[in-house]
Amino acid sequence: MVNFKRTDSADNDYLELVKLLDAELKVRDGDDHAFFAQYNKSDDIKNVIVCYSDNHPAGCGAFKFYSTGIVEIKRMYVKESLRGKGLASGILVRLEDWAKESGFSECILETGKKQPEAIALYIKSGYNRIPNYGQYASVASSVCMKKSL
Repeated sequence: MVNFKRTDSADNDYLELVKLLDAELKVRDGDDHAFFAQYNKSDDIKNVIVCYSDNHPAGCGAFKFYSTGIVEIKRMYVKESLRGKGLASGILVRLEDWAKESGFSECILETGKKQPEAIALYIKSGYNRIPNYGQYASVASSVCMKKSL
């Protein structure tokens, strides 16, 4: 059984999942990890989804205000043993719905070229590649994307 919970970044299950995410990204990002880690703080994020599989924390995602009408999707993660079951898509749809309910019209995000599974998920979910924005503007390993809600 799969269910989803709306919460915030103080949620203990979310914090445990983010530890797993950060450990995986440290390996994937290699020498670039310190640069990306500085932009992936979970402090004071008000919009978090935690996904549960058989009542156990399985994955998470969040969004935060970026600019008028736009949120940035952050901290998307599903435990490796549970990937390929549609959980990430479920998390993403719920984040998008929540953002839309909150009056936002677009989602943006940044992922890395070393995360092909994430890129595939976002393309499948209707995201399109955009020029790298903000702190990622000159980062060759970044892939930035956007979706209208």
